[in-house]
Amino acid sequence: MRANRLLGANLVEQNLVKIEHLEAANERLLELIASENPRKSTVLGVLAYEMKVVREDDILHHLVEDHSLGLIDLRNYEVSEEVKKKLDLGACWATWSVPFDKDEDFHFIATAYYMSPAVRTYWEKHFDGPIIWYGATLEMVADYLEKLGPVAPKS
Repeated sequence: MRANRLLGANLVEQNLVKIEHLEAANERLLELIASENPRKSTVLGVLAYEMKVVREDDILHHLVEDHSLGLIDLRNYEVSEEVKKKLDLGACWATWSVPFDKDEDFHFIATAYYMSPAVRTYWEKHFDGPIIWYGATLEMVADYLEKLGPVAPKS
């Protein structure tokens, strides 16, 4: 829930959505969380795909231009066994992020929620060493997580 709240606040702050749209999306999000379907429990999904007040492509463009993030397509990416055995699927769903590789001390994370400070803080505390962030769509993160297992978060 915190990841969604802070993402929404940042989207408003960056003038990507209006406050009244965020308020409506938050109300809808509460309904979706009650349904316990992690794939739909996302304020970004409500704003982009139900309300259509922002395009996910615009947010990804913002990440590239303003935050110098790269983008990643996870569709054919296989997670290493080392990363997989340490993966908390509940945390991944709650943060809409997935650690997908590690090289020496560097951790690679794909996320649809980079603009949520709570998400970045969570993963920075979770891993020792630097993180290299990549932007990804909600669909790519969800598809990837569903391939890894059925664990869903309690928001």
